[in-house]
Amino acid sequence: MIRIFIIFWVVLVVSVSVLAGPLSKVEKQILAHIDQAEPDAVNLLEKVVNINSGTMNFNGVKKVGDAFSDEYRKLGFSTTWIDGAPFNRAGHLVASYGNSGVRLLLIGHLDTVFAEDSPLQRYHPVSENKVMGPGITDMKGGDVVLLYALKSLHDTGVLDQFSVRVVLTGDEEKRGRPLDIATSALIDAGIWADIAIGFEDGDGDPKTAVISRRSASGWQLDVTGRPAHSSQIFREGYGVGAIYEAARILNQFRETLAGEPNLTFNPGLIVGGTQSDLNTALARGSAFGKNNVIAKTTRVVGDIRALTPEQLARSQAAMKKIVANNLNETTASIRFLDGYPPMAPSDGNRRLLAIYNQISHDLSMGEVSAVDPRKAGAADISFVAEHVEMAMDGLGLMGSGGHTVDETADMSTLKQQTKRAALLFYRLSQTK
Repeated sequence: MIRIFIIFWVVLVVSVSVLAGPLSKVEKQILAHIDQAEPDAVNLLEKVVNINSGTMNFNGVKKVGDAFSDEYRKLGFSTTWIDGAPFNRAGHLVASYGNSGVRLLLIGHLDTVFAEDSPLQRYHPVSENKVMGPGITDMKGGDVVLLYALKSLHDTGVLDQFSVRVVLTGDEEKRGRPLDIATSALIDAGIWADIAIGFEDGDGDPKTAVISRRSASGWQLDVTGRPAHSSQIFREGYGVGAIYEAARILNQFRETLAGEPNLTFNPGLIVGGTQSDLNTALARGSAFGKNNVIAKTTRVVGDIRALTPEQLARSQAAMKKIVANNLNETTASIRFLDGYPPMAPSDGNRRLLAIYNQISHDLSMGEVSAVDPRKAGAADISFVAEHVEMAMDGLGLMGSGGHTVDETADMSTLKQQTKRAALLFYRLSQTK
């Protein structure tokens, strides 16, 4: 009951205060500290970008975590490194501050998609406001935005007005397993928090923020048929074989579900024949078969993405029904694999975006609208969105080319995003 009251009070007080328009004296001081600290923020960004932290480079991920841990301790945060051995990854950094006021969970990640043998390894300016680098927007830039927004509140003397838990995961790009252990620190923080804010780069446009994300999970289809000479196919007692049945199932998936808004499901890899093997861990398969033999086995793996838990459950039920309606002399089964849950759109998320949008207008930075969920992939915030009253993501450093060797930051958005975030934290804190 207390928590519900706090959230109501946040919405009431902030929705009134942000409409006032003019910046307060404290807010102007916060912005001045951000201007002053910009060179330090750029130096830290260069430092962490130059540390390779591809997800499976455990030492590199830990080094980036240590760099941020040092910075948070300077602000008076207590920091904990959660060892990733139980979920086969480097680990996570958790930094905590305060024990009163609104509880904010702030989310980033330390790892990137760039392995140690990637051709993109260093921070590299390419023009006045453009810098290339591995993970510079996804999402070391967002981690720096988050840190320096908090630092501006610390330097202004208002950080004590709310409680903060920062979770920087070390496996966002390649999630550890078992999933429940890999995500436990994040989910625990979500249960603790009132509001969750993520610092991914969204769709790379500072005019947008993310208030909904689709799920990202997997499925595996296994089909068996009766092997025999191909001249007997379609006859009673011989049937159509595993490959035809798999084709029937996949096509019916498409015909039944492809028109549903925000739902996608993709068969990414298929093997079939007299004998077949698919190693899902390595995403590689092999098969043996002859064109005059009816296929005995087929395996298909794919992903499924939905906007809400209800849409995901409904779609999975439809897929199971299709799989169960087998053609003659075939059997099939489908299993769904754990992954990222949906971050469903909600009234609370829309209110948080409205507050952020008003701040942007107060700073003369223009309108901020919601990203089309088809343009925003799954992210860490998806694991906690259901536990908080308000959630939003995509507040990090903006740019283009994420997950490629062309990943480039628009450095003009570093200070812009930091100012927006800092004022968001401050205005959310004014609820006493």
